[in-house]
Amino acid sequence: MKILILGSGGREHALAWKLNHSPKLNKLYVAPGNAGTSAMANNVPIGVNDFPAIKDFVIQEGIDMVVVGPEDPLVNGVHDYFLEEDQLKHIPVIGPQKAAATLEGSKEFAKEFMMRHQIPTAQYESFTKDNVEAGYEFLENLQAPYVLKADGLAAGKGVVILNDLNEAKAELRSMLLDEKFGSASATVVIEEFLDGIELSVFVLTDGENYKTLPTAKDYKRIGEGDTGLNTGGMGAISPVPFADKDFMGKIEERVVKPTVEGLKKDNLPYKGFIFIGLIKVGNDPKVIEYNVRMGDPETEVVIPRIQNDLVEVFEAVAGQALDKIDLQIDERTATTVMTVSGGYPGSYEKGKEILGIDSIEDSIVFHAGTKLENGKVVTNGGRVMAVTSYGEDFKEALKQSYKNVDKLSFEGMNYRKDLGFDL
Repeated sequence: MKILILGSGGREHALAWKLNHSPKLNKLYVAPGNAGTSAMANNVPIGVNDFPAIKDFVIQEGIDMVVVGPEDPLVNGVHDYFLEEDQLKHIPVIGPQKAAATLEGSKEFAKEFMMRHQIPTAQYESFTKDNVEAGYEFLENLQAPYVLKADGLAAGKGVVILNDLNEAKAELRSMLLDEKFGSASATVVIEEFLDGIELSVFVLTDGENYKTLPTAKDYKRIGEGDTGLNTGGMGAISPVPFADKDFMGKIEERVVKPTVEGLKKDNLPYKGFIFIGLIKVGNDPKVIEYNVRMGDPETEVVIPRIQNDLVEVFEAVAGQALDKIDLQIDERTATTVMTVSGGYPGSYEKGKEILGIDSIEDSIVFHAGTKLENGKVVTNGGRVMAVTSYGEDFKEALKQSYKNVDKLSFEGMNYRKDLGFDL
């Protein structure tokens, strides 16, 4: 089987690594890929949103399946593009169609979906530049902190949490009137702040059946103790220790089942991953957000714990036969520590040579923002490399990851040394 993965980050490297274990795989391509994927697949210099170029490549190489890593091409309708093209429509795409991808593409759409299907979430209202004053009033009726979310995709930076009412009003004005996040903040969702501990739940669905994958917790803030600016994720742990059988039962009944049923009722065709960002408030789960793909760096701890042949699992998704798959999960904990460029998530330099990769033992290295330059691996993004390890518990696994992170070096390298501090 020939498979094409779209994307270039740690998530895509982890998927490539896992697919590579399958005896069913003949050839693997990643577009555009990174230095890590080049060691196990053919990197193809095609952008994830260049649908005509993807079409030409898929036909030319006789690709049998396309796995979509990031949200952008899904929100832009890559799955629909395949269904509409006679030469492509027989090729399975792992990832939802455009209408369903709006669950991530629009915060307002996601909130309306949750309300419609009685899925527990924070109370909210949406505002545009035409009713900014009403937005101010809504803020005045909420307790601090205030949560403001740009409706559209803002590369993970569209959520602002503020403690001061006047600052929150100024932020709303900046998002709506000054277009702080461009068209992404033409609509802003304001919601009540939920106090609790967060976790991510991943579901794989074929549109009819579903499997709940291992839970994970990622660490978004750049600074120790969850301080500083939000990033794309500084590391992750799976499973989440506090997500016991009773709590997972509540998630299944109140969130997962109504989400999958809701997609069917609303006629939103879905074949792929659903990422459910949750918060545990007291002993109850509430949904913060949906993503329509695997998270990054959560993929780097969830995928290594799945013991099944991933090609077989994806074939079952394509053929709506996921109920025939018996999902096997590694009982061990997996942790990943992300190394990032100096200055990230602000401005940072690229092209710094990365040393020490070959000296890593008993951990898996997943490349996030890297590329090959004159035979050397160099930095090519804010988040550079994730080091994943197994252990009997998260402390043991983290100890192994940190031991190996210390063997890596590049100019300005930074990472969080306190993952798991809140568990």
